[in-house]
Amino acid sequence: MTPKESETTLEERITGALVGAAVGDALGGPVEGYSPDQIVERHGGRVHGVVGPWNGDAWRTARPIAPYHKGDGHVTDDTLMTHALIRVYDRVRDHLDAYAITDHLVPDLMTTPRWIPELQTEALPLHRLFLAEKWLVTRLHYGHADPREAGTGNIVNCGAAMYMAPVGLVNAAHPAGAYAEALDIAGAHQSSYGREAAGVLAAGVAAACAPDATPDSVVTACLALAKDGTRTAIEKVCEEASRHRDFESALLPLREAVAPYDTVGPDYRAPSLAARRPSRLHAIEELPIALGMVLVSNGDYRQAVLGAVNYGRDCDSIATMAGALAGALGSPVPDDWSKQVAEASRLDLWEPARTLAEVTREIFEKDVRRHRSHEAAFTTLLGGPGCSA
Repeated sequence: MTPKESETTLEERITGALVGAAVGDALGGPVEGYSPDQIVERHGGRVHGVVGPWNGDAWRTARPIAPYHKGDGHVTDDTLMTHALIRVYDRVRDHLDAYAITDHLVPDLMTTPRWIPELQTEALPLHRLFLAEKWLVTRLHYGHADPREAGTGNIVNCGAAMYMAPVGLVNAAHPAGAYAEALDIAGAHQSSYGREAAGVLAAGVAAACAPDATPDSVVTACLALAKDGTRTAIEKVCEEASRHRDFESALLPLREAVAPYDTVGPDYRAPSLAARRPSRLHAIEELPIALGMVLVSNGDYRQAVLGAVNYGRDCDSIATMAGALAGALGSPVPDDWSKQVAEASRLDLWEPARTLAEVTREIFEKDVRRHRSHEAAFTTLLGGPGCSA
């Protein structure tokens, strides 16, 4: 960690994490669902930046991608959901819980048209979301489920984890707080290891914001909080990642390390019958691989994201997570990438970061006041200053 990185401000870390997540998302989108070998064959080598749609001009009708324009710098639902969660923080201006998802996130998805880069039109965000995210609307708006447990019954995937970076940023340098808040929020969306991954990703981002954070300290913080198969998968993947210094050599070994815990199976587009079911023994694939790529790259944003992108499979979400972690660590997002993605997606990638930084400062000030009030009350319970326990 260089002196410059250790002195990175809160605003810079929040910007790095959020812009970094969006850029990783956009770079991974066009090769999502394919293997490293297929990516090499299609692109004549590894992907090194923004690329066009997998099927070229036929993206409008080519299955299974149509009607989404993946590629050319367009962000996907990972970024749309991340920005939606930031809007909730902007409204509430305090820590969130599952009820905030019901009261604010769901109405935002259902009622406010926004520019959808992959559809190249303005539409309700709900119309872009995958079924696992539409579950939020079904269960909370139509089913009136208890928000704290509405995620039960949904498929177990990375749907909640992919947009939890803002929770880690609001709880910057406080991994345990980020973990607890993300678990509460994610209860409205996911259960089992999908919910667990949301908590651990938030914790990792919070840990990455600490002044002297390193990739190793981030992984250590995640392992201290992670439970069951999620913890084991992270441990095994990061153990393998520590043996590599470039993503090229790590691509297949990291997949082999996570495979025993991944329920989807070897064919990403044809999941096994046991795929995405609740289990204490398994984990989503995306989070351990993202952490592994951050380790392999020693926190370098470009290399961590390119490793995630060229890994294939659910690489837009892997690159979203790796980008958030590396950006929070202080590694700069390449200007050419961020400008290209912002222009192509017709989104201001920096405005959500400014908003969240302002709200994060407000929340911290509230936390300090709450802590002091509790401290005073507890001191009184103990018998006042100077009393013996």
